[in-house]
Amino acid sequence: MADVLRELGWTVHRRSPERAGVGPIPTTELVLLKQVIDAPGSTVGELAQALGLRQPNVSAAIRVLAGRGFVVKETSPKDRRITLVRSTALGRSEHEAIADSWAGPIQEALEGLSADHQAAIEQATEALAALHERLQALDPGGAQTGASV
Repeated sequence: MADVLRELGWTVHRRSPERAGVGPIPTTELVLLKQVIDAPGSTVGELAQALGLRQPNVSAAIRVLAGRGFVVKETSPKDRRITLVRSTALGRSEHEAIADSWAGPIQEALEGLSADHQAAIEQATEALAALHERLQALDPGGAQTGASV
């Protein structure tokens, strides 16, 4: 089953949607925007650690996202040396539109399945959500983190 889930994830991943007026957004920027939305006010280092990316790569992607108006960088009120990253309304709206763009083909594929397969997938939704939460609780190296999901 792990192989099927991995292949499914890869197939969905390869179908990166291109948004009208925005053009294709690289995967690094997509996952970074989602992480900024999920953890507003994170530092570049925290974002890099959460995603298992190198800090310079995250910094470069943040510059691109900021240039597109999807995120803003703010100085921490507690320590002026620290920069915090937050999504903008435009960034959240774009993320939602991208999620919808990805969901469309998945929904279309689901509708093309037999009623039995549709029911089986629907029944597995809760278990798949639990698996997703469990995977999120693991760091990129596979060790369990202290954060609860």
